[in-house]
Amino acid sequence: MIERYSLPEMAAVWSEEHKLAVWKEVETLVAEAWVDIGVAPQGAAVVIREAPEVDVAAWKEREAVTNHDIAAFVDVLSDSVRTGAEWVHYGLTSSDVLDTALGVQLKEAGELLLDRLRDLFTVVRQKALDHWDTVMVGRTHGIWAEPTSFGLKLAGWAFEVDRDHTRMSAATRSVSFGKISGAVGTYAHTPPSIETFVCHRLGLDADPASTQVLPRDRHAEFLSVIALVGSTLERFATEIRHLQRSEVAEVREAFGSGQKGSSSMPHKRNPIASENLTGVSRLLRGYASAGLENVALWHERDISHSSVERVALPDATILLHYALVRMNKLIENLVIDAERMRDNLEATGGLVFSQAVLLDLVDAGHTRDEAYRIVQRNAMKTWDGGGSLMDHLAADPECDLLGDELAHCFSTERFLHNTGVVRDRLESTSPT
Repeated sequence: MIERYSLPEMAAVWSEEHKLAVWKEVETLVAEAWVDIGVAPQGAAVVIREAPEVDVAAWKEREAVTNHDIAAFVDVLSDSVRTGAEWVHYGLTSSDVLDTALGVQLKEAGELLLDRLRDLFTVVRQKALDHWDTVMVGRTHGIWAEPTSFGLKLAGWAFEVDRDHTRMSAATRSVSFGKISGAVGTYAHTPPSIETFVCHRLGLDADPASTQVLPRDRHAEFLSVIALVGSTLERFATEIRHLQRSEVAEVREAFGSGQKGSSSMPHKRNPIASENLTGVSRLLRGYASAGLENVALWHERDISHSSVERVALPDATILLHYALVRMNKLIENLVIDAERMRDNLEATGGLVFSQAVLLDLVDAGHTRDEAYRIVQRNAMKTWDGGGSLMDHLAADPECDLLGDELAHCFSTERFLHNTGVVRDRLESTSPT
């Protein structure tokens, strides 16, 4: 992933240095497992653990000769071990190291993503509670619908983040697996106890039936959840972009001192973070597609998945981590114009209260179709000629609602009086 979208803590998970360190830890634990069952001598694992970390440059130089990354790693590590180098990589195939180490890295990456999802939930939840009574126009199909509140809108976002947290937790567990089962998964040269020992020490589970590799449906699930979280962020970003449009102007991204919105138009304040996150989500869906393609490998394995994963897994996790941090900052600093929301609500001419009038006319004895037609023709007068729906209805001889009865239909409280149940649910919810 390019530096622009790489934040240090996630980038560290995927650094070459960390990868080689995890490979070495797998090799060390395997040696310790052989010692544990009495096959290797007592000092075999000690010399591997005490050996220096494999130097990235030396490893790459050796790989240029071997044309095999694990073989090169084993060569360099063995050269640095004193007596007992024969216990390096004893009984292993390359994917025993690669896939088990990848499980460690994916677990680390998933846990960072879970932390950022918790952060985002906390920020969105608090913003929702702060603006629970900030009344605004609800829109469907981009057209005025009925009154809602900005807090209620954000509550929906918070619950979606909570669901994303649940999905990410499950997906992280699904990739937190290792395997030390040999060339085709038969444990021909390493007993299952070696696998159990190593995976337990690494905080992983052993796959119940691996081949030469872990089954790739696990990784496809992980990438699919990453893509789904990206789609969540895109939904939020799209809403912010619509609400920031000049004609709406109900919310806007924070605009820093000295910031410039355009190189040519000094008045511009563009929703650049939201637009950036919309683009990020497109990339994340692409990585998910690549992960799904990786599931169907030949027989006990081929390496068609390898080149894909070297890009997709680090990039997807680094990019989502960046996106979650950026969305968190966006929401935390979002400028919310409650007065503009109220002005836009009043600019509807009362059209957004039409269903209340419809229902009260039905209660007054009209058939539903009669009531609908009464409200609709007066609503069309408001759409086409201006004025308020309430005034047009008051002048309609077929409208039986007068005075306070009619005015009651145009109360925002009538539309929002039951939303407290959502607030109660939100206050009692937190990701675990």
